[in-house]
Amino acid sequence: MNNQRIDKWLWSARFFKTRTLAIAAVKSGKVRIAGHVVKPARNIAVGDVLQIRRGAFYYTITITGLCQQRRPAKETAKLYEETGESKVQREQLRQKIGLAAAVIARPKTKPDKKARRQIRRLQRVQL
Repeated sequence: MNNQRIDKWLWSARFFKTRTLAIAAVKSGKVRIAGHVVKPARNIAVGDVLQIRRGAFYYTITITGLCQQRRPAKETAKLYEETGESKVQREQLRQKIGLAAAVIARPKTKPDKKARRQIRRLQRVQL
């Protein structure tokens, strides 16, 4: 096996839960090969460099193996190698998100019925 479809590889490497999600991510430009937007049927090979965006996080990986089936996470970790810069950037972003979440004031109790109605009214006005 010398090459494989990118959508199938993303699914088997456990970056996306289903192939449908992998296809949608590739079509929307969240997955790039060497900086170029590709189609879901694009074949990849060992040594290709992928940039993957999942939510706010970016991964830059080099493909080290191909697999046709979805395997356990320990085995799929051997299919790619993430760059050190990518790991550092993700960790820094994770810390920033954690700090931002700690600063946000949270209510002590859930809103009651009247408060929920007020919240919905405010949301309709802002839309």
